Amino acid sequence: MPVKVSVIVPVYNPGAYIEDCISSLLRQSLPPDAYEVIFVDDGSTDDTPGRLDELAAEDPRVTVVHQENSGWAGKPRNVGIAASRGEYVMFVDNDDHLGDEALERMYDYGLANGADVVVGKMAGQGRGVPVELFRRNHPRATVESAPLIDSLTPHKMFRRAFLDRIGLRFPEGRRRLEDHVFVTEAFLRADNVSVLSDYVCYYHVRRDDDANAGFQRFDPVGYYKNLREALDVVERYTEPGPVRDRLFRRWLRVEMVERMRGKRLLAMPPDYRRELFREIHSVVVERFGPGVAAGLQPTQQVVAALIAADRYDDVEAFAEWEAGIVLKAVPEGIEWADGTLRVSFAAEYHAGGAPLTFGARGGGDPLQAPPKDVIEAIAWVGADTVSRFGSATADLLLRRRSDAAQYFQPVQFTRETVPTEDPGRFRLMLRATATVDPAAAAEGAPLAGGLWDAVVRVKLGGWTKECRLAPAPRAERPTVPAGVVAGRVVLPYWTARHLSLALDVDRASRTLGLGRVAPESVTATDDRLSAPVPLYVPHPTDVLVRLTARGRALDANGTLSPAPDGSGALLTAALPALVMGGATWRTALVPAPDAAQQRLLALPFALRAGAHGMQVRRTPRPGVLRRLGRKAKALLRARRR
Repeated sequence: MPVKVSVIVPVYNPGAYIEDCISSLLRQSLPPDAYEVIFVDDGSTDDTPGRLDELAAEDPRVTVVHQENSGWAGKPRNVGIAASRGEYVMFVDNDDHLGDEALERMYDYGLANGADVVVGKMAGQGRGVPVELFRRNHPRATVESAPLIDSLTPHKMFRRAFLDRIGLRFPEGRRRLEDHVFVTEAFLRADNVSVLSDYVCYYHVRRDDDANAGFQRFDPVGYYKNLREALDVVERYTEPGPVRDRLFRRWLRVEMVERMRGKRLLAMPPDYRRELFREIHSVVVERFGPGVAAGLQPTQQVVAALIAADRYDDVEAFAEWEAGIVLKAVPEGIEWADGTLRVSFAAEYHAGGAPLTFGARGGGDPLQAPPKDVIEAIAWVGADTVSRFGSATADLLLRRRSDAAQYFQPVQFTRETVPTEDPGRFRLMLRATATVDPAAAAEGAPLAGGLWDAVVRVKLGGWTKECRLAPAPRAERPTVPAGVVAGRVVLPYWTARHLSLALDVDRASRTLGLGRVAPESVTATDDRLSAPVPLYVPHPTDVLVRLTARGRALDANGTLSPAPDGSGALLTAALPALVMGGATWRTALVPAPDAAQQRLLALPFALRAGAHGMQVRRTPRPGVLRRLGRKAKALLRARRR
């Protein structure tokens, strides 16, 4: 079979961090003879070269190229391209990893859409990744129709013939931002770029030792020299005007303004801040016209204007004010309805431990000149925020704790101005209700098992901020039972550490509340069992009741039905005739009988058939059994003495 995809991995002293990368590449769903993996060892001095040679000797998919250290990832990637045989090449860093179906999905999507470049959804584990780009699939995207320019890392799939046709390769040597130069040109010259957003293809990982290349402090002079090369690419392939300004805005926003804002600036050593500011100022006045900064958010416009005016002290003072602004989101209701979880919340910005207030109802005028001081800058931002309130948005994302995969949920929201005790001042609040459908919450697919945190994302004025959905006071905290929906057991709960909303999917057992079922509420006859359970079901749902005694197990077909009074569900099951006899049968609920791996949820009662009919007994709690076991072992030891 022809090779569909060549995966190219530049390698330099990754240590144990390469193991997750290797495992994910060997687990790919693409047939083994349809892809190859090329590791280019760039002069590693740890044990990695030997590890890779052993891997290549064992697996025909793997090729290893050894070379002297070149200083950065550009040359290893180019060497990998030269050695590749695939229709597409995919670049992966040695401390990151792929989703198991990434290569197959990206290749098929690229082929279906005739794409020269395929961008797969990314998840950031301790690292920032684009969010808005992956809100939906883009089968045909350009830098004008989608925020492609937000994603300039090389972790994408490129058609090899396209790279050869335009002669595109990575800049080499000890330099920064070689990926910006490469990816920008690819975006601008591709016939089509496809963005796959309904599956997490790439996991961008921050190492525990912070040794990722992107986290190392850089020399500002060299860094912004290399950045200018990316700007040169934009100038080469675009005309002056709105499109070029929009592209340039990405570097002004991400590589310059954002480094000069809030906590990020204040965390740097003072001398380094000023050195960085000097280089940024030089690029801004040298390369950017007024149309570039004009499209920024209000707070970014202020910082950009102060940078252009060479006013570092005011930039620092504005950063100190911005550093105190945080987003807070408070839940107002959680309920199950029609098989979905409805989550209502209110969100607004806070400063100094109190809601941020606003006094100006005007604003919206362009920033014509740098504010004369920080007080004027703050006043302009406030007025502009009020004027833009009509475009403020609120979102709820579910983010899986194990790997940071995240998905937007459908949200409806309203915008409210809330009066304060201070006459003439008010708060800006967003009230929203998100609908979480466990059967389709992962871009149309069911939620996978694991722990999912609820994250609120708000765009308001010049800020886009995220926070966890924090609880109301304990007495007012909304709670709902676990739901059995779409073959999954979904438990909404409040975390112990952050007191924030999370979903436990197919993991919880003891915390489901089944232990609260009282034996006296259970009805059992010779052939039928009926018990109320604290679970939500949207409609009658087929389940199993597993009965175990003396090493035997029997399954009884059952049904979970919504309780008439809305208090939970009613479990009913037809008992096998074999339950009759002298044994005591423990009970457990199997909520998803058709699942590949059936889960057993212990019920707190047992059944025993006797002369006077079926008896229901409370099952001793596991803790009690452990204590009895310890006492029995202690008695045996005492007798042996």
